[in-house]
Amino acid sequence: MEFKNSTITHRANVYHDGKVTSRSVITAEGEMKSLGVMLPGTYRFSTQAPETMQVTQGRCRVKLADEQAWTEYQAGESFSVPGNSHFEVEVDELVDYICHYEVGI
Repeated sequence: MEFKNSTITHRANVYHDGKVTSRSVITAEGEMKSLGVMLPGTYRFSTQAPETMQVTQGRCRVKLADEQAWTEYQAGESFSVPGNSHFEVEVDELVDYICHYEVGI
């Protein structure tokens, strides 16, 4: 995937003691995205806007806010999270991802 004529923030978004990092991207069409990496661990994230997480490398297990079961996702797959919600991610190997936001970050 390529984002031509995009604006990328210079400052990294750093979460969970540096084990999760990302860079914010605004595409030429005004879409908000973040490109990131997760190292092994278990993480919890909250959402404001609805978002879709696309796994581009590796695999992880995800548990959405109202679900009891974990679901595995691997490179080429994605999952959606509603706005004003949260999700947990369990990572056993490096995961590279793109987060697509439905509205501004």
